[in-house]
Amino acid sequence: MFGLFKKFRDGLAKTVAAIAGTTRSLFGGRRIDASSLEELEEALITADFGVETTHEILAEIKEAYRKDPELKGKQAAEIGAAVLTRVLAGSAGAPDLRRRPDGSPAVVVMIGVNGSGKTTTTAKLAWSLQQEGKTVLVAACDTFRAAAVEQLKTWADRLGLDVVASHTGADAAAVAFDALQAGKSRGKDVVIIDTAGRLHTKDNLMQELAKIRRVLQKLDPSAPHFAWLVVDGSLGSNSIEQARVFHKSFGLTGLVVTKLDGTSRGGAVVGIWRALKLPIHYVGLGEQKEDLQPFAPEAYARAVFGLEG
Repeated sequence: MFGLFKKFRDGLAKTVAAIAGTTRSLFGGRRIDASSLEELEEALITADFGVETTHEILAEIKEAYRKDPELKGKQAAEIGAAVLTRVLAGSAGAPDLRRRPDGSPAVVVMIGVNGSGKTTTTAKLAWSLQQEGKTVLVAACDTFRAAAVEQLKTWADRLGLDVVASHTGADAAAVAFDALQAGKSRGKDVVIIDTAGRLHTKDNLMQELAKIRRVLQKLDPSAPHFAWLVVDGSLGSNSIEQARVFHKSFGLTGLVVTKLDGTSRGGAVVGIWRALKLPIHYVGLGEQKEDLQPFAPEAYARAVFGLEG
């Protein structure tokens, strides 16, 4: 647990600094006071935890303070972490990424706008699954951008991944079809499909995603088994609207929240969960391949409040 906690603490350093750093009096050994509570409220809102979550945290700390005027900052931090953990209960669903009963691979479609870290996340996820002993194939279906195909190929070479790709402008659904066919014939456990994040219009993008689904279902009527939206955690509330649009159009089964290491707005995770109740499977906590981590609500909550794991 400590190793995972350290990943969250280090990856969320900017968010921790925005909260614990802004409220030094709250997180030291001193008693809390009205001023430190105001600072905490401001820090939580700024870090994108949202009004509802912020008020819940403050209400419980204030109630504890009312009962015990000697309440210390670390005690208040423990209360805040407990509230966050409770709010996030059920958010960390463990995806069952394994070969299907008929021997077909599990198919994961990675969805998200350009810049969200989708292609990099696809590669890191494949590598992580391989470390668990699963056999994985990745499909470079963002054929709209030459850079995306080359990026995935580069990651595949670096991490020893099996990849199916085509030329720029190739039909993305055809590449997905070839990938699933290859995954089946090679006995892979999982096929991960990296899709386009932008076409000429939003309608074009949604039509392409729908086409990928239809084509996959010619080989496996139950595919795709998972549809994960990759969202940039630094976008805050904008991530929620993105998720709503994709969920309505494609039917998401889960989320991956990236770039939490590069933002002081790490509270976006909470807002996304509260708004959509879609499980958060992984979070991006850094640039390295090991920095894509399964979401752990308690480790996240304790790290945010500057507490030990």
